[in-house]
Amino acid sequence: METVQDEINVNLGRSTAVELIPRFEPKQLLNQDQSGRRVTLLGTIDGTQALLTAERAAFPSDFETLIAFHATITKIKNLGDNDIYRWYLASSGVTEGAPPDLKLNLIYPCTDKHIKKYSPQTVRMVTETPEIYQNYVRPCMQKMRDEGRLNWVFNILEGRAEQEDVLLRDSGADGAQEGFLLAPDLNWDRKTLTSLHLLALVERRDIWSLRDLKKAHVVWMKHMREKILDASVKLYSGVEKDMLKLYIHYHPTYYHFHIHVVHVMCDPTSTQSVGKAFGLENIISQLDTMSGGAEASMADVDLTYHLGDASDLWNEIFLPLKEGRKA
Repeated sequence: METVQDEINVNLGRSTAVELIPRFEPKQLLNQDQSGRRVTLLGTIDGTQALLTAERAAFPSDFETLIAFHATITKIKNLGDNDIYRWYLASSGVTEGAPPDLKLNLIYPCTDKHIKKYSPQTVRMVTETPEIYQNYVRPCMQKMRDEGRLNWVFNILEGRAEQEDVLLRDSGADGAQEGFLLAPDLNWDRKTLTSLHLLALVERRDIWSLRDLKKAHVVWMKHMREKILDASVKLYSGVEKDMLKLYIHYHPTYYHFHIHVVHVMCDPTSTQSVGKAFGLENIISQLDTMSGGAEASMADVDLTYHLGDASDLWNEIFLPLKEGRKA
């Protein structure tokens, strides 16, 4: 008795492997990764079920090819801009009439620090003690803040930019001391729910990083967490509270306290890994159970994290300390 597999083998004998793809008839989108780069389709070939997984190829490394690719970019739509940062949707020009298939971020003008950040570099694990933080890292944070790197943050908080993107403004119980706003992260395409990425920016300016968090802030942080979760599930149908993870970067890209809100199905990158992302709930619990009074803080503990060896923190602090030199 002839089986389905026998019939398939007969069909394969009549065609080459290349000819099977045009004969595939899509019936259902079965799965799609959070970045939209990979889809799995359920369909049929000559009446027999088949699965087709399609994945976008990597960008070429040949510079001349990349120049040619840039020339094909069309249908550029501005999603927003703030200070030196701009982000867009665009089409690669491969298929006429197709929806945008590119998410573009532009930093203009960029600095040497931006170039270092986006260049390949070796990563190092370091342990920052309270003494290293107070004597070396905190002054480095102050210097970075004084360089004007927070202009784009203040533009949002003070209503000068991206106000159409603000999803929530919560004044808190104590006004500016407890207020925060919620907005999309510039790296999210704003449509793929499984790659949902929001930012909660606090109004107060005395908290630069998780190092400034104290036992006295626990109630405020719990309130903020609940408000963020409530707003997120109301804004995005199909998203539930237990589908979201909240974390804080250390060290962050900029020293103004903010919380990342990400869908749990979002493909984890190095920015969500151990050594970079610290879970909000874990920090709240650590502070809540910390011995001492209201002033007990995250500045009193050792923190282990990773750094790129092109960063100022590595070259100006941790490398000299490693080599026994003065930082």
